[in-house]
Parts: sequence; structure tokens; C-alpha cells
Amino acid sequence: RYAFKCHRSVVEGNECVHPINAIAFHPIHGTFATGGCDGVVNVWDGKRKKRVCQFRRYPSSVAALDFSPDGEQLAVAASYTYELGDIEHPPDAIFVRRVGCEEVAPKAL
Repeated sequence: RYAFKCHRSVVEGNECVHPINAIAFHPIHGTFATGGCDGVVNVWDGKRKKRVCQFRRYPSSVAALDFSPDGEQLAVAASYTYELGDIEHPPDAIFVRRVGCEEVAPKAL
């Protein structure tokens, strides 16, 4: 049992907790990626309870994500999820990026 602080930021001196919209497990390494309303994708080592990697911010909320069957690519769907109401927002987009072992494998002890 544990809780991890994964999608948080400080806005005007206040801690902001962002919802997680998506989770995907790496098919080879057993790590997992989370995508949230902050537009960030984090990769986690659940056994060690540590973040392995954080990818660049996407233009809007991460609505979905998944690894390819061989674990070499990560598809990320960025789509505004109306967490701030009906405001102007970037268009929906899908990004596919290659992921290296150093980004998704658990760190050695």
C-alpha cells in the first residue's frame, strides 16, 4: 500500500494536484506510464516507488496512452478534457515517440 505524488505542480504558490487520465504498462520492463491533465507523461517503477522518467509537456491534457507490443514506442493522445470548463484550447493530436530503455526500464539498485 502506498500513494505516490505523480501529477502535481505549484501554481502561484499553491500545490495543484492534476487528475490522471491514462495509465499504460510497459510490456517488457513492467514499469508503467501515467498521463494527466497537466499534459505530462511520467514513467514509474512501481516496485521501487520511484519515477523513472518524465517526458516533455504535451499541448493539452493527456487523454490516453499506450505502448507498442514490443515496448519501443509510446502513443500519446493529447486532448483537452474540459477540466477548466469550456475555454479555447489546442486541437486534439496524437503523438508517437520512440522510447529508449533508459526511459522505461527500472533503475538498477
